[in-house]
Amino acid sequence: MAQLYFRYGAMGCGKTMQLLQVAFNYEERGQKVCVIKPATDTKNGDKLLTRIGPERETNFTFKKHDNIFNKIKHEYRDVACVLCDESQFMTPKQADQLMKVVTKLDIPVMCYGLRLNFRQQDGGFEGATRLLQIAHKVEELKTICDCGRKATMNTRWLNGKLVVDGPDVLIDGTSEIEYRSICPKCFYKYLRRDVKKAKKEKK
Repeated sequence: MAQLYFRYGAMGCGKTMQLLQVAFNYEERGQKVCVIKPATDTKNGDKLLTRIGPERETNFTFKKHDNIFNKIKHEYRDVACVLCDESQFMTPKQADQLMKVVTKLDIPVMCYGLRLNFRQQDGGFEGATRLLQIAHKVEELKTICDCGRKATMNTRWLNGKLVVDGPDVLIDGTSEIEYRSICPKCFYKYLRRDVKKAKKEKK
């Protein structure tokens, strides 16, 4: 029986790389896959890019009002697996549509994405929250902080300072904004440091 998987991890843990490896494994055996991602992730257009080089075109990207189930039912019914990157950006309704792909079309679906936003709130990413609620299997992909500890927190940095407020979706790629995955100990260390700096600058 097909299942819905949610594989999550902090930034830099290799989510996209693992998705591409799964796609390769299916295709090496002569089976088709359907690779998708939300159009909200505009950084690389229709491509999936990894930090270490490999890349791939998606079969399609979807917007918030698109019905993923109908798209797959009518255009990708013959695939052996659906692979979704950046799945935190989908809507709860679209997460339910992927469950319909599993239960009605008997096609396994593997979603990869972030569990928490940079404010450390599940509710910041509705797609991730819904997947945590309904997925048959939830698996954590691990990475490490600069200090060597396990990194579990996604953080946003503006001009080298840790920020904990702002919109959920703000794609990096500029010189001012970057994202890092760090451990809780380093998070609070940097938070205290930058709060102190901000207070001094106001004086």
